[in-house]
Amino acid sequence: MDELKLVFASNLIKLRTDARMTQVELGEKLNYSDKTISKWERAESIPDAFVLKQLGAIFEVSVDHLLSSHDQWEDSLCGEKQRNETKYDSFFITMVSIAGIGTLAVLIFVIFWVLGSIEWYIFAYAVPVSLITLLVLNSIWNGGKNNLLIVASLVFCIIAIIYIALIEYQPWQLFLVVIPAELVVFLSFKIRKRNKQA
Repeated sequence: MDELKLVFASNLIKLRTDARMTQVELGEKLNYSDKTISKWERAESIPDAFVLKQLGAIFEVSVDHLLSSHDQWEDSLCGEKQRNETKYDSFFITMVSIAGIGTLAVLIFVIFWVLGSIEWYIFAYAVPVSLITLLVLNSIWNGGKNNLLIVASLVFCIIAIIYIALIEYQPWQLFLVVIPAELVVFLSFKIRKRNKQA
């Protein structure tokens, strides 16, 4: 059992450092403290099967990989395979996606303009679509880091769009909804599952 703890600790340290993740960040993803992660990495304990599956999903490896010894020969093969794989820059994919939404908004604006109607509010609708796209891609590539800011911006943007749609009535009272709505967003991001500490 001690050997299994050592193997798991070694694999966890390697996977976490390769992912440029701190013990605190990994602990937040698992809803465990950094002290628990530290215990695992010192081979003092090993997590249960559920947490092993979560770790496998985070690092995109099997549970068997987490619990198996990997000698230098296997590591060099893995390194060679990783070098041969094409890696895409998530930042530029996100920027291209948002720029694509902006381009589509300009195209729709120009079509309406050609037809004799200037519909400038189309650009306002492009903002929440861009924020939703950013939210999805940020959740995929960054594990949801900064999602609170994105969702808070999205909520404000939706209220602003409702205001724009009803601007002829001058519904300034809509902005009274912003504070409680943003409070709901903030508090919802503070909800955490409670796990027993290993």
